Amino acid sequence: MEKVQLPEHPIFNVVAEAAGELGVDAYVIGGFVRDLVLKRPSKDIDVVCVGDGIALAAMVAQKLPHKPKVSIFKNFGTAMLRSGEWEVEFVGARKESYREHSRKPEVEQGSLDDDLHRRDFTINALGISLNKENYGELIDEFEGVKDMRRQIIRTPLEPGITFSDDPLRMMRAIRFASQLGFDIDPDTFDAIMDNKERIKIVSQERITDELNKIILSPVPSYGFKLLFASGLLHLIFPKMVELQGVETINGNSHKDNFYHTLQVLDNVAQVSDDLWLRWSAIMHDIAKPDTKRYHPKIGWTFHGHEDRGARMVPRLFRDLKLPLNEHMKFVQKLVRLHLRPIALVKETVTDSAIRRLLFEAGDDIDALMKLCRADITSKNDNKVKRYLQNFDKVEKRLVEVEESDKLRNFQPVITGEIIMETFGLKPSKTVGDLKEILTEAILEGKVKNEFDEAYAFLLEKGKEMGLRQDHSSNN
Repeated sequence: MEKVQLPEHPIFNVVAEAAGELGVDAYVIGGFVRDLVLKRPSKDIDVVCVGDGIALAAMVAQKLPHKPKVSIFKNFGTAMLRSGEWEVEFVGARKESYREHSRKPEVEQGSLDDDLHRRDFTINALGISLNKENYGELIDEFEGVKDMRRQIIRTPLEPGITFSDDPLRMMRAIRFASQLGFDIDPDTFDAIMDNKERIKIVSQERITDELNKIILSPVPSYGFKLLFASGLLHLIFPKMVELQGVETINGNSHKDNFYHTLQVLDNVAQVSDDLWLRWSAIMHDIAKPDTKRYHPKIGWTFHGHEDRGARMVPRLFRDLKLPLNEHMKFVQKLVRLHLRPIALVKETVTDSAIRRLLFEAGDDIDALMKLCRADITSKNDNKVKRYLQNFDKVEKRLVEVEESDKLRNFQPVITGEIIMETFGLKPSKTVGDLKEILTEAILEGKVKNEFDEAYAFLLEKGKEMGLRQDHSSNN
C-alpha cells in the first residue's frame, strides 16, 4: 500500500499513542489528506476513530504539553482542540442515511469503510492510518489520488444519490472545481443538472457560504460558468442570470453583460483578494436588464443603471443572506460610483468634479479605481490601452487635488451644532439646507474648508435667508 509522509508535528504521534492506549483505530481523513497530496497548505485536521471520538480527544489533550481545552459538540458527536496553529477535530466513524426532505442525515456508529462511503468526493474520501501496524499508510478506496492526478471532481458513490441526499454537495463540487482548477466528471455534472431543484431544501446561508468560496477562487468566472451551465445559478441568483444574452435590433447589438461581468470579476481577482470588491464587480451592472432601452438613433442605452443598481444592492444582499452592514454599503457605493471616474478623463475636467468624487468615494477611492480599471473589457487592445492611460491621468489628478485639499472623507469644519448655536436654531430643514450650501461651496472651491472663512460664509448665507445671529451663543 502507498505510504504518505505526514508533516513533522507532534500531534500525529500523540493521537496514535492515545488511540493505541484506548484500543481504537484512528485515521487522518478528508480535506487535510487531499491538501497534503496536492501540496497545499492546511492547518485543519480531521481525525476519525472507530470508536468514541470524544474520549480520544480528551486523552490527546491530556498528553499534549500545553493541555489544550477540548470543545465538545454533543449534537454532532464531535470534539475539537487546538495545538499551536493547528485545529484538530475528532469524530467516531459514522454511517449515514437520509430522508427525502432534509439534508440532515440519521447517523449511527459505523466502520472506517462506512465513513469513507459517506464522503462527498473521491478526493475527500482519503485517509492516512495512525495505527501502529500500518502508520502512514494511505487508504484510497475510490481512487481519489488518481482523480487528483487527472484533475477530476467525482463522487465516490452514484452521483444522483450523493446529490439527492445532500444537495449542498452540488455547490461544493463546483466550489472545489473552481478552487483547484479541476474538471467535473461528466456523470457527476449530469447528476448536478438532474438534481438542481433539490438545492431548494438547503438554507440560503449554506449556499452563500459556498458561493463566497467560489468568488474567492483564483479564476472565479470558471465557477460561475459551471453554476450557469448546470442551471444552479438560475435558482440561487436569478438576477445575475438576467444579464446573459444579446439582443439585436436593426443590426445593432449590445454586449453580453453576463460574460462581461465575469471578465470584470476575473480582472478584479487578479489585483485583489477582497471578497466585497469582488461582489462589487458582480453587482456593478446588475441593473442593466432593468434599464435597457433601444433608441433608433443612439442604439442600446442603459441610462441610470448605476443608480438603479445601487438601490437594488440591499435587497439582493438580503435575499442572499449577505451581511447588511458596512460591507453592503461599500458594494452599494462602488456600484453607484463605478461610471464616475471614466467621465473624468477629459482634459477639461474641473477640480470641483475631482473634489466631488474624492468626497463621495472617501477611503474607498482606491477600490473604486481598481473596479473601474477592471471594467475595461474590450477585445480591442488599443482601446483598452487608451482607457487605462486615461485612468492614469485621472489618478494623477486625484492625487494632486487630494494633496492640496485633503478631501478624502472630508467633513466641513462648520458642523450642524455650530449652525444651530450661531442662529439659535433647533434641528430643522434650515440647518440641513445651510450645511448643504456650505458643503457645495467648499466642493466648488469658492470657500476654503477653514473655520474663519467658512464661518464668514455661513453668516452671509444666514443673513440672505433672513436669519439673525444669536449673540447669546459662544460664537
